[in-house]
This record gives sequence, structure tokens and C-alpha cells, in this order.
Amino acid sequence: MAQPRILILGAPGAGKGTQSANIVEEFDVEHVTTGDALRANKDMDISDMDTEYDTPREYMDQGELVPDEVVNAIVDEALTQADGFVLDGYPRNLEQAEELEEMTDLDVVLMLDVSEEELVHRLTGRRLDPETGEIYHVEYNPPEDEEVEERLVQRDDDDEETVRERLRVYHENTEPVVEYYEEEGTLERVDGEQTPDDVWEDVKATIEDAA
Repeated sequence: MAQPRILILGAPGAGKGTQSANIVEEFDVEHVTTGDALRANKDMDISDMDTEYDTPREYMDQGELVPDEVVNAIVDEALTQADGFVLDGYPRNLEQAEELEEMTDLDVVLMLDVSEEELVHRLTGRRLDPETGEIYHVEYNPPEDEEVEERLVQRDDDDEETVRERLRVYHENTEPVVEYYEEEGTLERVDGEQTPDDVWEDVKATIEDAA
């Protein structure tokens, strides 16, 4: 089987990172995320574009959002260099979905379906160990060491108000992307509320059927 070209969609907290890591290991493909692609290509020459700066680095240094056209060019570059990939975090809107169609032919578009309340439960239950950077969950993945448990903190962006706002923005921008692939008949939905192992069994089977 040729190395598959996979797009994985899902809200924050749906488990895209966990399943992407499984896909990378099982199918020997690259994990392409917008953040990683931006960091890897931050000195890319974009002076031929009609943009304010000549490199993505300048946007990042200023704390400004990198324009869509620059993100598109960087993702295109990352996908061109990959023999197979799981793309995570892009496209974030309909325009980017249309751009992606010009860049590559996808073998499978996965959607991890998780209810709003479960997403809120997952995200608000996350805790950070400030000493090691490890992420735990108060219910699903608590630390075994009491000392570690005592120093855990909740990140600001994991409080309920922030989480609900992040999900609102996600739905507003990304729902049209999900509908786009649904209408094309390429969207494969996976129940993301199962255990991570069961989700993986479904993800793996879906990729094998499609690729």
C-alpha cells in the first residue's frame, strides 16, 4: 500500500494529536501541522506575495496572524516534501479547503465526532505539571505520584469560559469545512467518544479501507 494522504478533522479535545501519532507510527507518514510547518519554514521568502512582511518569521515575531495565503504556501511546501502525511490543523476555513484541493489528492478525510459537553469535560479537566510540562487529566489520566498531583495547575486557556469560546470559534470556522467534505462524499466519521484504543481501531480500519 502506498503511503496514504490523510486529513484529520475534529474540535479541540477530540483526540487528533493522539490518533495522528498512531497514524504516523502505523503507516509511516509525516504528521503535518500548521504550527510545525510554520516553524520549519519561518524564513521562507514570501517577498513575491503582496504581504506586509517578506518572511513568516516577521509575522510571528510581531505576534500577528500569518495571512492565509502565506499559510497556504507553507502547507503546500510541507505536503510536497512528504511521501505520505496526516494533516492536522488545516484547513481551518472553506477557502483553505478549496486551496488544499489544488495542492494534493487526499485518500481519506477523517472526522473525530465528540459531543460539545464531552469536549468541555476533556479540556477543562486537563492539568499541567509546571516542572515537567507533562499534561494530565483529573479523571482520565491522573498522575500516580501525589507530589506531582499537588503541583498540577490548570492552564488559563482550559477554564470553561475560554474552552466554550474556543469551541464556538471552531464551529463557526470549521463547520463549513466539514460540510464541504460531507457534500463531496469523502468524509469518514469516527466516534471519538470511545476509548482511545477503540477510536484507533476504527481510524486504522477506515484508512485501510480507503487507501
